[in-house]
Amino acid sequence: MSGLGLVAQAGTIGALTEAIGLVFTGQTLLWIVVGLVLGMIGGALPGVGSSLSMAIILPLTLPLSPVNAIILLVSMYSGAMYGGSIAAILVNVPGTGAAAATTFDGYPMSQQGRAVDALSMSATASSVAGFLSVLTLLLISPLLIEVVLLFGSPENFMMAVLGLAMIAIVARGSVVKAIVSGGFGLMITAIGIAPNSPELRYTFGQIGLRNGVDFIAALIGMFAIAEMIKLAGQEGGIADSAIEMTGNRLAGVRETFQHPLTLVKSGYIGMLIGAIPGAGATVSNFIAYGEAMRSSVTPERFGKGEPLGVIAAEASNNGTIGGSLIPTIAFGIPGSGSTAVLLGGLLMHGLRPGPQLFETDLHLTYTFLIALLIGNFFILFAGVVFVTRMGRLTQIDTHVIIPIVVVLSMVGGFTLNNNWMDILTVILLGLIGYLMVKYNYSVIAFVLGVVLGPIAEENLLRSLQISGGDYSVFVSPGQQPIAFALLVVTILILVGPFVKPRLERALS
Repeated sequence: MSGLGLVAQAGTIGALTEAIGLVFTGQTLLWIVVGLVLGMIGGALPGVGSSLSMAIILPLTLPLSPVNAIILLVSMYSGAMYGGSIAAILVNVPGTGAAAATTFDGYPMSQQGRAVDALSMSATASSVAGFLSVLTLLLISPLLIEVVLLFGSPENFMMAVLGLAMIAIVARGSVVKAIVSGGFGLMITAIGIAPNSPELRYTFGQIGLRNGVDFIAALIGMFAIAEMIKLAGQEGGIADSAIEMTGNRLAGVRETFQHPLTLVKSGYIGMLIGAIPGAGATVSNFIAYGEAMRSSVTPERFGKGEPLGVIAAEASNNGTIGGSLIPTIAFGIPGSGSTAVLLGGLLMHGLRPGPQLFETDLHLTYTFLIALLIGNFFILFAGVVFVTRMGRLTQIDTHVIIPIVVVLSMVGGFTLNNNWMDILTVILLGLIGYLMVKYNYSVIAFVLGVVLGPIAEENLLRSLQISGGDYSVFVSPGQQPIAFALLVVTILILVGPFVKPRLERALS
């Protein structure tokens, strides 16, 4: 091994040791538990979910240290992935999109008197798959570090452009509507002081807009206020009556471990799909469920209370967490609403995705991952020990949820910068977000535009300064092979939706 390799290895081990020390000192373990509990509650409430829960809490993390703030957020993310299965199993309403496939067999199991079994399976599958995906991410982190450190300004610009091209992929319906949503996000980023110059853009004389539209305020509006307007149309609680909690805890845990192949396979399906920006846990949920059904010797039992269906669905959504962190912390590209909020937390606390999190702040990256590893043990413990009390979460009335979320959103928006313009941003983008959801405009495409717009603009200007205004810095395979490769991938993504139908017609 070369001297540089030994130094890098020593640095990695040192960062890992420091991270372990950070996790097991001070209040860090407390914030892991708090985050998981808040995430489970948010995930169990349809209309709330991980994105909204994290968006509400995000501005309230300002008094915390960067380590504890991000640990709180990632723990909420992990807890909500499991929490979404609670309503899915008990009342056939997935708490999050990531638990949609869980309803197929989880609710029939509940109707058959096996609600406790199903919830125990969900907790076990979620914790084991989540643990494996994060552990894998820890093991491959040295390779990931080498890749990230190869990126300079041209590569970061092309990566941001690639992320914007993902808008064509995240479009669940009309590609045109997704492009409009992404373009709207990009327009918002143009407000305020221009990068590398004192020029003011589109402030209309308002001092409160000098620093632009706050990214966190935009997220709170899009996720929290928009969802609460939507939820206001629903009457009463999530469930009409108390759920009968019958079944056996240990039977659920035992049955989960009797299917190790499905458990591990579904977890890694979630991890691989989670690493693709725009895919997320909802996609991996259905793909893992479909694969479990395909490989089963009794596929006809799926949809009628088949435990393998619950195991596959729940292993995949928590497995997605490890994968989704890769583009978020390595390149600043969020793959979902939850990782977009997490990215906002990183930026708000002065942590910049990319080389910083893999060089000077490598110990912090390892701290977040170790916190997730520990959190999976808590999910297993809480999910099995307190399983009979989970049904109470579905009895909360919407008239209680909505005012609490709205008040917290407004308070959180104001505390970001003590700026009333942020309150206006929360309200306006909340209304716009509701209309976007109502008319099938992609909120994730909007988020990609808001997040990646400043990254693309800043790295474009920096690259042109370095190259003396020569645009060939982005298209030269000899000088910038990574930037050129990203350009090729971006072109393929953009032309793919138009070329694919023609190829299919030509081959048919």
